[in-house]
Amino acid sequence: MLKSLYIKNYALIDSLEIDFTQGFSVITGETGAGKSIILGALSLILGQRADIKAIKQGESKCVIEGAFDVSAYDLQAFCEEKGIEYDPSSYILRREILSTGKSRAFINDSPVSLTDLKELGGQLIDIHSQHQNLMLNDTRFQMQVVDALAGNKDLLTQYQKAFREYKTAEKALSELRESIKKSKEEEDYLRFQHQALQEAKLNEGEQEELEAELETLNHAEDIKSSLYKIHSLLSDDDKGIVTELKESLNTSAALSKVYNKADGFAQRLENAYIDLKDMSAEVERLANDVEFNPERLAFIESRLDLIYSLQKKHRVSSVNELIRLFKEISLQLENIDSSDEQVEKLEKEVKEKNKKALDLAKSLSKKRTGISSGFEKELQNKVAYLGMPNVRFECKVTQEVEMNPYGADNILFLFSANKNAPLQPVANIASGGEVSRLMLCLKSMIAGATALPTIIFDEIDTGVSGEIADKMGQVMNDFGQKMQVIAITHLPQIAAKGKAHYKVYKSDDDTSTTTHLVQLSNTQRLEEIARMLSGAQVTEAAIQNAKDMLGI
Repeated sequence: MLKSLYIKNYALIDSLEIDFTQGFSVITGETGAGKSIILGALSLILGQRADIKAIKQGESKCVIEGAFDVSAYDLQAFCEEKGIEYDPSSYILRREILSTGKSRAFINDSPVSLTDLKELGGQLIDIHSQHQNLMLNDTRFQMQVVDALAGNKDLLTQYQKAFREYKTAEKALSELRESIKKSKEEEDYLRFQHQALQEAKLNEGEQEELEAELETLNHAEDIKSSLYKIHSLLSDDDKGIVTELKESLNTSAALSKVYNKADGFAQRLENAYIDLKDMSAEVERLANDVEFNPERLAFIESRLDLIYSLQKKHRVSSVNELIRLFKEISLQLENIDSSDEQVEKLEKEVKEKNKKALDLAKSLSKKRTGISSGFEKELQNKVAYLGMPNVRFECKVTQEVEMNPYGADNILFLFSANKNAPLQPVANIASGGEVSRLMLCLKSMIAGATALPTIIFDEIDTGVSGEIADKMGQVMNDFGQKMQVIAITHLPQIAAKGKAHYKVYKSDDDTSTTTHLVQLSNTQRLEEIARMLSGAQVTEAAIQNAKDMLGI
């Protein structure tokens, strides 16, 4: 239930903090006093989008905070999934709207996304405004009503999971067939490409190695000449570097015997001598290995021509890409060769998933059909109590040809307010007052079948008379025994039925207008209901009438 609401700098509200009680409460106030502002603020902590125009003029941000007691509802899994601290007795939703256009949302002081806030808000409060009466005309809403009364929540979840899996498999089968059809149209070309790439026998890194070897062969004589020159400069018998180093090393070794500071020279010269001697030998070996081979050159040029041709043909730039393409074509051909088996396997899977979804759809249909008779009778009795004694109502469940995300049923509410008038869809014939009464009865039935912490009715009494309003108030009071119910109303008959009474009013000064919400004392409540009965001038008769309504 909603325990308290705090609003700061929202629209015409400076600061407002109010506690709410269990059971049935009413909110009254003159037209334009700000009841819609209270609901607008409340909708923000339920995840609705915000407008910076909602911030009170001259302020940098507004804050709306609602405290809930959700101890009777299992929200721990939701909190654990979202990483939110869980305290069922004090569950706080907060929304901050900044003048910069930014918005922040929190659950128990943990930052959350607007999507998370909306998901949770839907589990905490149901705000039923006048425009929601139009939902009664929506076949999807009618389906939701029947499923709620039939207790189909878990079964519907199972069905929707099975239906998604069936549609996914069906889509995969369709895509496979289309792919196979397209591949078979290209099969001859694919096999031609495959054969050319297969015969090429490409290897990773081959192109780079061949291009390097080609460069060597094209400059073989220059390379050989340069290597021999390096060897000569290093190891010439007369003035080669190695020869000179050897002589320097011998001199340093002799010198170190009489001059100990020469020991370091000898060691360094020996290291340089060994390195350069090894290098000279290596250069000589490389020079001997370099040979101009016209046959090898022709092979490399031919091989590279083939690689370049394949790259140009397939619009790629490396051998690795050609190898990857070869593997892809091989896989396509394997799929073509094994397409019958793949299709058969997937067809079997689609058939199995279809059967599973269809069986669950039949179970849904059975439960929906099973409760329709009792649903019709109970609703007729409730609506008759609200001043429509000759009402007739039918919940018509028919089978669809194809399954959809909600099963294989079509549900249609048929209605007649008069004994001899034919049943017709609710959308075609129900008046505004009749729709209000139907919705109130449906909500009361759903409240008894599902766990909904709080429901707020925003002027659901529109278009009904005083006697019927009295009975509507009693209906709300009755299902307020099971849950928290708040009604925003202009009718004293409904206001008198509330366990707690709140009033919305405006105050003015020289510079601003401010909206307030307060809980009325017993005396204030008597005066408010008398005012609702008689208008601005409260009469003794209105006071007495209000006392009769309140039973005092």
